[in-house]
This record gives sequence, structure tokens and C-alpha cells, in this order.
Amino acid sequence: TKYTKPIQSALDAYYQDREILYVDKKKSLCLMDLATIAAKKLKKEGLMADLDISEEINACSVELSVDVDGKDETYLIMFKNETHNHPTEIEPFGGAATCLGGAIRDPLSGRAYVYQAMRITGAADPRVAVSETLPGKLPQRKITIGAAKGYSSYGNQIGVTTGFVQEYYHPGFLAKRMEIGAVIAATPKEEVVRTQPQPGDVVILVGGLTGRDGCGGATGSSKEHTEDSILECGSEVQKGNAPEERKLQRLFRIKEASKMIKRCNDFGAGGVSVAIGEIADSIDINLDAVLKKYEGLDGTELAISESQERMAVVVSKDNLEAFIKIAHSENLHAVKVAEITDSKRLRMFFDGQKIFDVSRAFLDTNGVTEKVKIHIEKVLDGNQFFKPSLSTYDFKTLVEDKVRDLNICSQKGLVENFDASIGSNSVLMPFGGKYYQTPTEGMVAKVPIKGCETNTATLMTHGYFPYLASWSPFHGGMYAVVHAIAKSVAMGGGHENVRLTFQEYFEKLGDDAKKWGKPMAALLGAHQAQKAFNTAAIGGKDSMSGSFKDIHVPPTLVAFGVKALHLEDVITPEFKGPNHSLVLFQAKRNEDETIDFDGLKTQYGQIEKLQKTKNILSAYTVAQGGVLASLLKMSFGNRIGASLEHVSLNDLVEPSIGSILCEVKDSSVLQGDYKIIGQTTDQFELTFGDERVDLLEVQSQWESVLEDVFPIKEDAEGSIEKVSYKKGLKIKAQKTYKKPKVVIPVFPGTNCEDDTQKAFEKAGGQVEQVMIRNLKAEWIDSSIDALEKAISSAQILALPGGFSAGDEPDGSGKFIASVFKHPRIKASIEDLLYKRDGLMIGICNGFQALIKLGLLPYGKIQALDENSPTLTYNKIGRHVARYARVRVASNLSPWLKNVNVDDCFQVALSHGEGRFYANEGLLKTLIEKGQIASQYVNHEGMPTYDGTYNPNGSLYAIEGITSEDGRILGKMGHSERVGEGLAKNIYGPQDMKIFQAGIDYFKGL
Repeated sequence: TKYTKPIQSALDAYYQDREILYVDKKKSLCLMDLATIAAKKLKKEGLMADLDISEEINACSVELSVDVDGKDETYLIMFKNETHNHPTEIEPFGGAATCLGGAIRDPLSGRAYVYQAMRITGAADPRVAVSETLPGKLPQRKITIGAAKGYSSYGNQIGVTTGFVQEYYHPGFLAKRMEIGAVIAATPKEEVVRTQPQPGDVVILVGGLTGRDGCGGATGSSKEHTEDSILECGSEVQKGNAPEERKLQRLFRIKEASKMIKRCNDFGAGGVSVAIGEIADSIDINLDAVLKKYEGLDGTELAISESQERMAVVVSKDNLEAFIKIAHSENLHAVKVAEITDSKRLRMFFDGQKIFDVSRAFLDTNGVTEKVKIHIEKVLDGNQFFKPSLSTYDFKTLVEDKVRDLNICSQKGLVENFDASIGSNSVLMPFGGKYYQTPTEGMVAKVPIKGCETNTATLMTHGYFPYLASWSPFHGGMYAVVHAIAKSVAMGGGHENVRLTFQEYFEKLGDDAKKWGKPMAALLGAHQAQKAFNTAAIGGKDSMSGSFKDIHVPPTLVAFGVKALHLEDVITPEFKGPNHSLVLFQAKRNEDETIDFDGLKTQYGQIEKLQKTKNILSAYTVAQGGVLASLLKMSFGNRIGASLEHVSLNDLVEPSIGSILCEVKDSSVLQGDYKIIGQTTDQFELTFGDERVDLLEVQSQWESVLEDVFPIKEDAEGSIEKVSYKKGLKIKAQKTYKKPKVVIPVFPGTNCEDDTQKAFEKAGGQVEQVMIRNLKAEWIDSSIDALEKAISSAQILALPGGFSAGDEPDGSGKFIASVFKHPRIKASIEDLLYKRDGLMIGICNGFQALIKLGLLPYGKIQALDENSPTLTYNKIGRHVARYARVRVASNLSPWLKNVNVDDCFQVALSHGEGRFYANEGLLKTLIEKGQIASQYVNHEGMPTYDGTYNPNGSLYAIEGITSEDGRILGKMGHSERVGEGLAKNIYGPQDMKIFQAGIDYFKGL
């Protein structure tokens, strides 16, 4: 058939490339050859000069010239995707949590700091009644909600921003859920040392303790799901510990520690046997030295356990003590567990006995080679993906049908579980515009540079179409690549030099030649797109176990694309204003439904020229739902409507993948192939001929589809008065300092210390972080000494955000509070505040600690009673991560002296329990004394119980309070997460100048 011809063409091209690249014609063919051959070919042709090649292959790695305070430095940018489909299907929370943990481990083992994550998932309809759950399965609702909580819990705790989240719905995912985590990381190239381990070198196991969790996880991930899986496979799921991995991140960012490492492996599949067993050709492993969670583990369990958050590092024997000392300073376990030998054997010892001894030559054979025939079936007519039949020709009904589609409707209630602003690097928020309603199509972040600024950012996108791939895996693979690159173009990254990584997920293949033909066809389609764009996948991951009885996951190839760009080039997707032309750059398809690549690249070149002149104000790719779905999403963010013309209903709904809809300021300069389909208007409505559709009503329907599964907001009853205190400061600095000192304690679970330090240093302060180490009794004592000493010489004590004590009610801040109640620390705080004129601030988890201590609102550490205020669960019953509008309500505190009462700011939120609660008597006292520092408000600046504006349901819409004299400020919003080029799609001022005010207080300004 006509659809089979492009498959044959792609297969011919693959063999042609293989003839060019391979001399050894006897080499066995495998699917990995097809997945990587484009990269090999382009490298041979000199077109992938940025590719970073080493024997460490845990993550894709490219070199990038990064602007660091105006100077170019070479960084390694690493990215990786990972699935935990099987673990998440049987244990949603733990499986999804360890999916992210596993993805982070890979670039982290390359000594790179992971600063952004993407989550792509697949599920069956989660709205189906629990009573319809198949035997041997968990309800889809439980899986999708539990998995979201697991992944977000891990990411939010470790402090890695999740910049993009999307869940795909397809009945095939009833067979087994798809859970993909993709991450991006960076590190200065000169801090990564890669040398061959030598006899006499030692292997250090650093990080978490080893338990039985995860035994058999590697083989379990490839199992076909059966009715017994949820009963028998739970032990295969690893137990995640995000704060522990956070400590590893800190350790590997220490230049002195990083440069000691010759080779590093993370503890993924296979545990010690793989992580250490693969690190050198000859090695002796002492399993007795492995630190355990509990007693009773035998040698086999110690060798294969996939317990999370551990790293194996090779250092020279001379650096053993120095590396362990640095690890201990970061509150990490570190112990020598192996030695590099010259025996050419892998040997393991346990309980004084040699329990494993095998030659490296045997291991390198990779065992028996299996062979299978592959048959690619013909692609038949009948595809309705590219030319969907219209269910109605009534325009309003058509619009409503589109926004109610599970794969088009709003996923805001899901996305807001994930912190998208932590790290102070995020250039885009997942939902933007004045009303936070236009979803972005990928994630962009500044490359993280410790103590410095940069204008260099990275962009990550993805492409995937389950319904298209179900019709033709070949077309699914091709258009996955096209869409990932199209999103890069729409967001300002361009189409050249996009580096790719693939995730394949297919049914259980067995020895069925036709089933094997599906991943083969998908890779051939992706191969054709890579050749056309002169780019390649430089890594990837696969999983071939998506079957349950006669149900199979859709043939899946997800393409992830990564590109570097300048901050100024980033384009946000929400409409910017009325009377702008809506221009469609439409991708042309051939008769066989493949893309016209030459025409497409020409159009992308036109778009990129218009972007350079700032003539394109916003852009969105066209996919499922067609131009209509893209237009609606672009309109919601700023409530700007559109008037359509010269376009048919069929053109509006056709999923023309590769096409891009642009809002153009001046259409008179347009050249080439394009189509003007209308213009933006100042009315929040959509007009098509004589028909008008109220977009506010459409937006409400768009948000309601998944509301029962993932609620977007929760209102409270009542009205709130606008609190205003304008009597001014009660205190004045007694002494000035040229560079005031700030102390930031870093507790287990703290994850905002670097953001807070950066904010204070930018304001002109000097910052000392004090690590509170609690793994040994003597470490706790030394931490108390260090903290007391630091506070005694400081002017400001700052408690940053994090997740101490699991962030549960009456638990958040407990450990922090217990440290501060230590007699010596309590005395040093009282001395700081009331004898040395000091200031104190707590943000989010730090605010919770101040409440637990009594420092807020009482101004001193004291026991709490039934009348004391608290911060409890958000009223919506889930984590809330988004921006909110915050109004300054008091000028009592020196922390707020650089702003005025009634000033409003956009502030990042990320918390599970931020709802301020107190009795009416205390609330009145706080109001009278000016201690209510800030309130959540609507667009008119009025405090409210509307969950759209008061996300946690806080009483009196309280966002922050102070002590009676204003010295101590606590607030939920992360005011430290500000900077040049951040949150570009959030409208309104973001910097409350809190940190500048605190430093200025001691400078006498």
C-alpha cells in the first residue's frame, strides 16, 4: 500500500548508512543499531561536534558554551529519560517516586547537577468507576493519583523543578501504565575527571543504606503484568529517599570532591553487582563493608538490592580519607567497599567467604545471543487521525467537544502538584498569562551557575501521539521527532541542532515476528525524521512489557528534544494583545501521510527569521485537536479572543503535526508559504463567520473534565477585610555593617538553601551555610557548636524552605524546632534578636518552623498551647505549586521597608500545608498590631477565599506574618525565586525586595 512505501525507503536508507559505517559485515543486527545509527553517521560527517564521548554512558552528554557573568565557559549538559512502568502499575506512589530518583541518578553519576525534570505518563480513563476495575488491577484513578503524588513528592523534596507534566489517555494503557521521567543537568566540564581506574584504587559507597527493597527490580521491570502481580511484586519496588539524594547532589557540586572521582556509577538495576561490578575490569568487593538499613541481609541480597540514593565512586587510595571527610561534612555515609585489582576477575566476599568469582572475559561475552525474525505488517487504510470525521458542523458544539477531549482538556489540577519554580532557574511556568491558564509546550531553564548569572538556557520538549502510533508505529515514530522539533521552533529554540533521546514502550514481544515489527517500524520512522533534520538521538531507554492478557499498550516511541538558547529568544505561548494577525505556517503532507520535510524546514526558517525581529509575539504547535485546540489554549492565559476568517472547520480540527500557529505583530513583512486565518480581539470570545462563542464558558468546560480526579481549586465561604497597617517601623538599626552576615542552617530535607543564599548575596550580604548533621551523635553535637558559633557573628538568621519531617501536619519544622530549642541555640537566637539587633526570616517550611517555635507571632521561643496559630493542610487537600498574587498589608517590618502597603506581587508557591489558621481573638490582635504582613488577593487587589487566588484557603487570606516588632518575618511564598528572565509568562512584578531590605537595614539605608 502507499503507506508501506516510506517504510521500505527508510529501511533502504538504514542499510545504506550501515554499509557506510560498518566494516564488520558479520556483526549481529539489533534494534539498538537502528536507534543510534543516525548519531554515528552524523558524527562521522562532522555534524555533531558538540557530542561529549566517554566510557561513562549513564546519560546523554553534549558540550555547551555557557555565558557565565559575561564570559564563555564550557559546560557539559546531560539529559536522560527513564521509565518505571511496572513498579508504578503495582505500587503507584513508590514506583513513580523512584522513576524520578532513577532518572536523576544517571546524570548525577556524571557529576552533573540535575536542575529540571519532565514527566510524561500514559493511563486509561481515570474517571471510570472503581467497580469496573479489572481483576488483578488497581483502579486507574488510584494509579494516576498515586503516581502523581509519588513523582511530585520526590521532586518537590529533592528540590528539582518539574518544568513540564503531561498525561496521555488511551485505553491501551489499561494493560500497564506508562511512567516516564526525563531530566536535564549541567556541570562545568573542567570539574569532571574521567580516568581509567588503576590497580590499588578504591571504590567508595556513598549515600543511602542498603535494604531488601528493590531485589529483583531489574527483572521485574520487564515482566508481563498478570493478575498476581499486585500481590507478588511489591517487594521489587525500591523505597525512595529524596533528601538523601539531595545530599548527593550537594556533594557532587563541591569542586574538590568532584575532581577526586575517576569513575562513578549509580545504583540502578542490579545494585552492587552492576554499579560496582561494571566500574572496572578487575575488582574485589567486600559485601561486609556495605552499610545496611537493618541486620539479616545475606550476601546475595547485598549484591543485588537496588536500594536508592547510593553512588559508587572510584578514587585513588591517596584520596580515600579526603573524599570520605567531605562526604561526612555533607551528612552522608561513605565507606570503602571495594578495591581495583589486576586479576581480570570480578570477585565478591561475604562473611569471610568468597561467594562470587567470574572472569571479565566471560562477562564481556554478554551471554548467549538470541535471534528473532521481524515482520513489519502493511499499514492499512482507515486512519482517522489526520482526517477526523466531524461529529458536528455547529461551531459552538465543535469547540465544546474539543475542550472536553481527555487529551486536550486542562491538566492544571495535575500539574500544580509539581514544583516548577524551585532552583530559581525556571524561565517558564507550566501555565502562564495574567490568569495562569495558557499551558506551555516544553520547559526552559537557565543553566545553573553557582554564585553567578547567565543568559544561557536549555529547552526540553517531547513528541508523542498514541492514537497515531496505534494506526502506524512508523508514522508515530516519525511525527514524535517532528513534534519535538516543532515545539522547539515555537518556543524560540529553532530546528537546528536539537539533540534527541528516545523512550520506547511496547507490548510483550516474545518471539512474535509481527510484534517485533512494531518497534522496528517506529524506529525506522524516527530514523527518517532524524536524517531529514540532520540531528540524532544520542541515547534512550526501552521497555517491552506492556501487556495484560489480550490488552496491549499503544506502540510507543516518545521523542525528547534538547536545545540551548538565549534568554531573549524564548517565546511564551499566550496571546499578547488584540489586533494581531493569526498566521498559520502549515506543514504539508505527502499522499502517504509522511511529512514534506523540505517544505517544513523552509517554513521553520521563515518563523525563525520573524522571531529574530521580535515580530512573532506568541506561537503554538498544532497537534491533536488541530488549530482550534492551539488557538483556545493561547487565548485563555490573558483572556484575549480571536476572530477567524479564510479557514474551514476541517482545517481548524485537522491535527496537522509540524504546523505552527503564530501571533504576528506586523503581517505586512511576511514572505513565503503561510496563511492568515484571523486576528486577535479584545473580547474574550471566538468568532467564526456569524457565530460567536463565549470563551469564559469554554474555559470553564476545559477545566472541568478532570476536576473530579485532579481538582484545580477549593473555595471557602465568607468575605475578608483588606488589612492595612501604615504606622511604620518600630525599630531602627543600632549599628551598620559594610557586608552584613547571613546564616542559613541546612537541615535534612532543606532544599532552598542555594536559592536563598543567592538572593542575599545579590543584595550585598555574605552568607554562611551550616549543615546540620544527624547521622551520628557526635555529628549532632558538632553541628550545634557550628550553628551557635555562626549565629554569634551574624546579623540575620534565615530558615529556607524544604521538607523536614515529611511535611505532615504538626510535623513540618519539628526537627528544626527541636534544634532551636537546644538551650545554647535558643540563647544565641535571643541574643541575636534582642541584644544584637538581629533579624530573622523563615520561608515556607522555615515559616512553619517559626510557628512551631513560637517565634511567630510571639517573638520568642516558647511552648505552644491551644490558642497558638498553626499552618495546616491546604484546603484543596493536595500540594499546591503555582504563582499567586500577594499584597503587602503592613509597613511594620524592616523586611518590607522597600515596598508600600497595597503593592502587589506575583510570588511562587510550593507547599502541602500552607493554610494559616488561628482563633478570631489572635487574628484581631495580629491585625491591630500590624503583624499581618501580606495577603493573597485577586486581580482587584482584594483578599478573598476564592481558591483561584487564595490557593491554600488561608484564614484572612494570610500569606505572611511578623513578630510584634517586625524583626521576624515568616511567609509561605518563595520570594527568593526571582531573577532576570525567570517566569517570563507570569505577568506583574515578582521581586518584593525582601532580601535587599534585610541587608539594607544593617547598612543604614
